[in-house]
Amino acid sequence: MLDKIFRFIITLLTVIAGLMTAKWIGTSSFLASIVSAEFLNVGFISSGETLATILVYVIGGLAGGAIGFVLSPFFIKHLWKFTYWVESRLNKMPIYDVLAGSLGLAIGLIISNLIGSAFVNIPIIGNYIPSLSSIVLGYLGMNIAINKREELFLMLVSLPWKGKERGKEKTVPNEQYKILDTSVIIDGRIADICASGFVEGPLVVPVFVLEELQHIADSSDLLKRNRGRRGLDILNRMQKELALSVQINDRDFDDIAEVDSKLVKLAQVMKGKLVTNDYNLNKVAELQGVRVLNINELSNAVKPVVLPGEEMVVHVVKDGKEFGQGIGYLDDGTMIVVDSGKKHIGDTIGVLVTSVLQTAAGRMIFAKPKAMEKGA
Repeated sequence: MLDKIFRFIITLLTVIAGLMTAKWIGTSSFLASIVSAEFLNVGFISSGETLATILVYVIGGLAGGAIGFVLSPFFIKHLWKFTYWVESRLNKMPIYDVLAGSLGLAIGLIISNLIGSAFVNIPIIGNYIPSLSSIVLGYLGMNIAINKREELFLMLVSLPWKGKERGKEKTVPNEQYKILDTSVIIDGRIADICASGFVEGPLVVPVFVLEELQHIADSSDLLKRNRGRRGLDILNRMQKELALSVQINDRDFDDIAEVDSKLVKLAQVMKGKLVTNDYNLNKVAELQGVRVLNINELSNAVKPVVLPGEEMVVHVVKDGKEFGQGIGYLDDGTMIVVDSGKKHIGDTIGVLVTSVLQTAAGRMIFAKPKAMEKGA
């Protein structure tokens, strides 16, 4: 139906174009050079038009309509292709880019209208400058606004809005946002921490992190596939079972390739905190002024304090790196290095803590069997 309407409109426009062309031919000396004067002087009393002029109008309209009717399917086909191309590009663009581009285009057209009106009275070129300036300034406004979208929205947010509702919104600072990275979602402990009430505020999952999770879940490697699916299950659990405020942020940074760099940039834009258990991302984010909540540091902080001289019971499971050492683990995963514990592999023995080493990766406890202490 739309194709028929477009074809009718194009045909009508070409008929009008043909009539305008015929009018130009009829009022010019071109017609007189090819038609005899006697033929031109044959007129109609009712219309006051010469026979030749009427014939020119009829031929022009019919020719224009025929051309438009024949070529309209070609134009309609390419019009639909252009429409689909624009639609696909807009669907791929984040909503922030669309809004910023529209605002920049509007500003560019307003400026071009103001500038173009100053050149209207200039002969010959005055009629073309407004059109040219609209194209150039409209494109520049749209392109600059998209590239500067973060700064633009930050400027709009920072404006001193008035009203009670705006005042209420400001009582919840942007720093309450907790931005989750891929590793902490796959880890899964964040769900239990949020359920316990120790983490407040909305949790933000960037769209590029969600895409990375999906890519891992679709991997041909079994271990990676299981890790990716675990991350997606954790998100579903947080949204449905735990009823946490989990927001999917569709903002992306096409000029940045690395996911970690995108996370740091998003945290800067949103003025939020980055939640991770990645040691390297933690350090990079802190260097760029982004506040980080490291799950590993939280886990180490809530582990029971062990002091040198305390006694404990440990099950030795394997030998250590150094000669004669044995390795055991507490229930919370803390590694215990037992001096001269290799001969006790497979046994549960009492040990005496000699020292404790705290690192960013975790805590290590060094001990020796109580039997050695008694023997000494």
